[in-house]
Amino acid sequence: MKTIKDLNRISEKKTRTIVGMMSGTSLDGIDVSLFRVRGTGSASKLTVLKNRSFQFPRGMQEMLLKNSETGGGNVTDICRLNFMVANVYTECILKIIRSAGLTPAAVDLIGSHGQTIHHLPIEGKMFGVHAASTLQIGDPAVIAKKTGIITVGDFRTGDIALGGQGAPLIPYFDYILYSSKQKNRALLNIGGISNMTVLPANGMSSDAIAFDTGPGNMLIDYLMKKYFNLPFDKNGKIGFSGTVQRDIVDFILEKDSNLAMKPPKSSGREFYGKTLLDEIVKKFKKANPADLISSVSFYTACSVYLNYKRYIEKRTAINEIIVSGGGSRNLFILAMLQELFGDSVLVTTSRAIGLNPDFKEALCFGIYANELIAGNPITLPQVTGAKEATLGGKICLP
Repeated sequence: MKTIKDLNRISEKKTRTIVGMMSGTSLDGIDVSLFRVRGTGSASKLTVLKNRSFQFPRGMQEMLLKNSETGGGNVTDICRLNFMVANVYTECILKIIRSAGLTPAAVDLIGSHGQTIHHLPIEGKMFGVHAASTLQIGDPAVIAKKTGIITVGDFRTGDIALGGQGAPLIPYFDYILYSSKQKNRALLNIGGISNMTVLPANGMSSDAIAFDTGPGNMLIDYLMKKYFNLPFDKNGKIGFSGTVQRDIVDFILEKDSNLAMKPPKSSGREFYGKTLLDEIVKKFKKANPADLISSVSFYTACSVYLNYKRYIEKRTAINEIIVSGGGSRNLFILAMLQELFGDSVLVTTSRAIGLNPDFKEALCFGIYANELIAGNPITLPQVTGAKEATLGGKICLP
C-alpha cells in the first residue's frame, strides 16, 4: 500500500514511468500508452515504451452508448458501469505493463481520463441551484486499488467548477510538446468529436486558440453500423465510393447549434448523438447509404473549416493542420480537409511530428498526471472559459 510519503517521493523524481489511457466518445476502444518522461511542462522529454489498443468486452460498448444518450441512462447501469469500466481499464493497464517486461512496482503513475457518460458544460438551474456538470466513469480509486499504482483521474471537474467548459483539455499538451517557432500550427484531433488547437508561431500558451469543432467519427460510425454492419469506415473507402449530397450537408448545418456558438465551447453526444442521427435517417431514408457516409464524412471536415473561417482565421492564419485520433486514418476526411483549406495549408497526420496519431489522447492524460504531481495547471482559461487556470485531476492512492 502506497502512502503520502510515496507520493512525495515520486514528485521529487526527475524521470517517471507513467501509463496514460483514454476511451473516447466514439467508444471504439481503449487506448493505453506506457512511457517515461523526464521533466515537466515545456521541458518534458518523452520516451514511449509501448502503445496498445484494447476492445471493450462484448456488449459493454452498447451498454455504455445507451447510458450516454440523453434520456437513455439507467442509474443502476451507470453505477455498475463505473466499477466495471475501471476493472476493464485495470486489466488493460496490467497487460501493457507485462508486455513491456515491467511490473506494476516499476510504474509511478497512471493518468486515466475515464469514459464520458454525459457532458453538460452549459450552466443549468434546478431547485434554485445553478450548475454545469460532467460525468466520467471508470473510477480512478478502483484502478489505484487494483493496480497498486497511484492514479490520477477526473481531469475536467475542476475547470467546470471554475466556470469553464471542462474541454477541450488537449491544448496545453499540444502547446508544451508541439508548438512551432516557425509555423502557425493547428493540431486537429478527430475522435468521436473533433477538437482543434491553433498555436501561433513562437507563441505563449495564452496565445492558443482551441475548442470542439463538431462531429468527428460519431456520425460516420453510427451509419456504418446501421447500413454496412461495420464499426467504422476503414481508410474512408465508403466515403470515397459515395457522392457528397448538398441537401444532407445543408440539413446537418441547419441542425448544428454548436457551430453557431462562439468559443469557448465543447460538444459531445448531446449535440451529435441519437436524436440528430434519427432525424438524418428519417429525412433521407431513400438516400444511397454510401452517399450518406460520404456526406456526413464531408460534414466532419466542413465543420472544422467553417469554425476556422468564423472564429480563427482573422486572428491566426494557419500554415499546417496536423491530424490525430481515429479520424486520421480516414483518408476521405483528410482529402476533404485538404480540398477545403486549399494548397496554402498542408494537411498531414501527427506522425509527421513523431507522434502516433492513435495514442495522442492516452499520452496526454498520462502527461497530465505528471503535471499534477509537479503542481502545474493544465487548463487554459481563454480556451475553456474558466475564471482561472487550475490543476487537473484527483489523486487516488492504492
